[in-house]
This record gives sequence, structure tokens and C-alpha cells, in this order.
Amino acid sequence: MLKVFSHYFPLHTLQQALFDAALLFLLVVVTIWSQVHPETSFWTTITPSASVFAISMVGLNSAMGLYRPVRQRSNRQAFVRVVLSVIVSVPVAFLAFGVLPWGSPTNEAAQWSVVLGLGLVLLGRVVVNQRQAAVMFAPRLLIIGTGHDALAVYRDLTQPLQRSVDVIGFFPSDRQEEVAVDPAEILAGGNLVQLVRKHRVNEIIVAVRERRGGALPLRELLDCKLAGVRVLDLSSFFERVQGQVRVDSLRASWLIYGDGFRQGWARTLVKRCFDLSAALVLLVLALPVMLITALLILIEDGAPVFYRQERVGLGGRVFRVIKFRSMRRDAEKDGKPRWAASNDDRVTRVGRVIRKLRIDELPQLFNVIVGEMSLVGPRPERPYFVDQLAREVPFYAVRHCVKPGVTGWAQVRYQYGSSVDDAVQKLQYDLYYVKNHTLVLDVLVLFETVRVVLTGEGAH
Repeated sequence: MLKVFSHYFPLHTLQQALFDAALLFLLVVVTIWSQVHPETSFWTTITPSASVFAISMVGLNSAMGLYRPVRQRSNRQAFVRVVLSVIVSVPVAFLAFGVLPWGSPTNEAAQWSVVLGLGLVLLGRVVVNQRQAAVMFAPRLLIIGTGHDALAVYRDLTQPLQRSVDVIGFFPSDRQEEVAVDPAEILAGGNLVQLVRKHRVNEIIVAVRERRGGALPLRELLDCKLAGVRVLDLSSFFERVQGQVRVDSLRASWLIYGDGFRQGWARTLVKRCFDLSAALVLLVLALPVMLITALLILIEDGAPVFYRQERVGLGGRVFRVIKFRSMRRDAEKDGKPRWAASNDDRVTRVGRVIRKLRIDELPQLFNVIVGEMSLVGPRPERPYFVDQLAREVPFYAVRHCVKPGVTGWAQVRYQYGSSVDDAVQKLQYDLYYVKNHTLVLDVLVLFETVRVVLTGEGAH
């Protein structure tokens, strides 16, 4: 994993992106060199232009989720992914040809050749991603512990579609520890430092919750760290690999003394300026869609078009969120709040469409403009559910230290939830965002939102 602007990127994903960028660079250079008459200064002009083109294409498709490792992906999802990448990339590619200085005018045949090659590269990447993606120079990793936490770590690290490390085995923390892993994978006996040297271990994951009473070889772990071996606890591991802060392995001291969870006037100012400018642009672009949606709601179920509801925002303050009404007017005629479920029978026909395309969320741009919400942040919940979740879920109130968002890290990483268990899962992604939020992560979430909307992932 490589940490860039407080966000973790898998090493094998970066290798795939760099390989594709180099391939596109060579494709552009060879195509233009073979179809135009190069001048003396050909290399001094084509090299930077081809580099910018390759990096921009790979960066765009990375933001669209082409390189994102997934647990399971059907052939249909793979097809939708490559179609989406081609639809977005081709216009940008032609625009790049008109903007970048190529040294000499590029003919239409050269442009089409490069675009065709771009399509083949994208198709090849999707096909490769359907198979096991191994990483060059994979780090050798040792897991401390043999219980269910150790097994969960092992399964996360050895998923067929995103294997990027070489797990050499498990080291028991003590003799009384439960054994949930394959006994054949346990490296029992001997000194931990000697074992690390023997197997050339690069990283150690401590998958043990109990750390008192000699449950961990702390002195040996310190010697390993001083020898250059990276040592991670469960919280840091899940943050790095899953993009979430696990509640079941979280401690208050980790929140207090660890990196992240920084709030300051500079970060707040930058985020507010970005929210305001982006929301105004999006509101102008989405205005025709919003007008058509309002008309369809009126035709099917009459007024009101908008749905206003109390939600909990920054610092626990209550505000009224505004959305397009997607349910019947008597959806909660008994006055009791209910979770919105998948295939909810209270949703109208127009409501099903606008929920699937996330059009019902567009009026929240007005909440962003007045400063009650941000474009990116945790999903705002109703006070009734917040009170319930705060009693049942540890650290739930931490998500209220930033403004709620129209979209968020949890929304693009986890399917729509309709229960307390789902709320816990989404909280773990919200905590990751609160801990690591930057402008870069906000932009990444916005691109991921476009992908989710166009592919229909997580729709409800």
C-alpha cells in the first residue's frame, strides 16, 4: 500500500496504472511517428504531450473505478465497466488531441488509431482484472495470532481478485489462544525475530485484541520494527486494506493519539470554497433534469414535489434536508419513522427511477449552498435513528464532526443499508473519511459517485 494525501492506494493497482500509462505512451508515440512526417524537434514536443495524454487517460479511468479491486465482479459488471470507461475516455481523448501541442498537425487516421488502441487497453485491463491480480515484488507478511481476527485478516489479504502480498503464515501469540486458522499454516516455536529473518518478512499484522498479561511478544515486536519491519495493529490494517476504520477493533486512544481526525480553518475554508463552486456548477447543469423530475412527480402523485425532513448535521445540530419526493404522501401515516428498505413498496414508479439514478438527491445542492451540507461527507440521518444508533454503536457520534454530504465514501463503498448492522458497516467507512478527508479524497468520491450512478451499483 502507498499512502498519498492521507489515502491508501494498493501497490498492485499502482503497478497496473503505470503499466497502462507506459503502454498508452508508446502507442501514441509509435502511431504519430508512423503516420506523420516528424520534424527535427519531434521528440521534444511529442514526449511531454504523449506523457500528459497517457497520464490523463489512466487517471480518468482510475477515478472511474477501472483499477479498483473488488471482491466479486460478474461478467455483466465487467462489460458495464469497460463501456463506461470507453464512453467517458473517447471524448476526452479527442479533446486532448485538440489541446495538446504535438509538434505537427495530427491527421484523423492517427487520432482514430490512438483512440482504438485506448479502447483495446481498457478492454484488456478489464479482462485481466477478472482474473487474479498478483503484484511484482509482493511484500512477505506474517500474521500474529491464530484466532478469528487472524483468519479475517488472512481472507482479506488473499482474495483471488486482489492478492498483493505473500502471507507466509501465522505466529501464535500465546498457547491459550484459540485456533481458527489452518494448523498447517501456524509457524510455532522459535523466536519471533529469528522467524522474521528466516522468512524475510517485510510486514507484521498483529491480529490480537488482548494485549495485556504477556499476550504479545512486545520486546520482539519492537526489535522487528527497529530492524525495518513494518508492524500494524488491526485498526491500521483494516484502514489501509479496506478503506474503513473497524469499530470492533477500535480504541479511544487510537482516535486520540493516532494520525488523522484533524480539523482546522484552512481545511474547512478549502472544502467550503470547493463545495460552493462545485454545487453552483452542478445545479446549473442539473437544472433541466430537475425540472423534468418535478413535472413527472406532479403528474404521477401530485404535490408536493419536494420532501423536507429533519436530519442531524455538523456538531449534532438538526437541519431540514430537501429531496425530491420518491415515496407516497402517506409513507409514514402512522407517524413512526421506518428504515427505507430495498424494493420498498412505499416508493412510487417515478421514485424508483430517480432513486436508482440518485436524481432524488439533487435538491440537496441547495443545502450545500447555504452551508448545512457538503458535497462529500457522511450521510445525514434522522434524529430518531441517530439516538438509537448512538446508544447501540460505539463512536457513532464521531461522524458528526464534519458536515454531512450529498454523497460520501460509505455510499460508494457499501450498498444501500436498511438496518442497524448496515449502519455499523457504513459507519466504519464514515470514520475512515472523517479521519482522512482531503480535497483529493473528495474528488475521488465524486468520480466514484458518477460510476455508481451510471452502473447502478448500490441503487435502492
